[in-house]
Amino acid sequence: MTNGQQSKSDYSQNALGRVLTGFGYILAVPLFWMAIKIVQEYERGVIFRLGRLVGARGPGLFLIIPFVERMVKVDLRIVTMDVPRQDVITSDNVTVKVDAVIYFRVVNPENSVVRVADFVRATSLIGQTTLRNVIGQSVLDELLAKREQINQRLQGIIDEATEPWGIKVSAVEVRDVGLPPEMIRAMARQAEAERERRAKVIHAEGEFEAAERLAEAGRIMAATPTTLQLRYLQTMAEIASGGNSTIIFPLPIDLLNLFLGRVAGLAADQGSTK
Repeated sequence: MTNGQQSKSDYSQNALGRVLTGFGYILAVPLFWMAIKIVQEYERGVIFRLGRLVGARGPGLFLIIPFVERMVKVDLRIVTMDVPRQDVITSDNVTVKVDAVIYFRVVNPENSVVRVADFVRATSLIGQTTLRNVIGQSVLDELLAKREQINQRLQGIIDEATEPWGIKVSAVEVRDVGLPPEMIRAMARQAEAERERRAKVIHAEGEFEAAERLAEAGRIMAATPTTLQLRYLQTMAEIASGGNSTIIFPLPIDLLNLFLGRVAGLAADQGSTK
């Protein structure tokens, strides 16, 4: 088709459009009730005139041309959509069941009507495929420990895919991660072994600190022997405070040796006098 023929076709279409528009204005008087449209604060009305997009109107009350203009309502509120549970194999070959929630809203009513047939269903399918791809590229430990990073990756990918449709994805949350029973038991054994290891390390550190304190106390007592006697007296006072009738009192070997030496000296003196 040449440029001249194209211009003639456009002119004829515009002329027909003007005629139908004028006819619609004439009919708007007796069909006034059909021309009145009301949209809510959270809605917009996308207007088509003879099949062509005119734009979005609202909120509030406005008029359209009967039989010439058609209105499609679009809700601008945030939509909460559940992503069905997906069976996914992670990058470390663990089968998990994952579901999520997507929060999105329409920011461009014209594109949400013109560029996609059903933006809600399209966003749901994009969410399912993106969830499977992202989880399949992650390891199990990352999925369990770095949930926030995975949510941000999902939100960025889905938002980029739905932006041409006039959709803004505000958040994506992985809601639940289902693990096989054998994997749950293996993780429980791993956690139990980790707790036992920590308990043994803490017990060994306590023994080491106690040995250091005992060695330090022994050096102090060796430097000042009277402290050992004071410790004996303190121990006896603690035992006596409990009302015990039998008290075991330890004697140092040095004291016994001194006593035995004196006894032997006295015996030798008595033998020499005789």
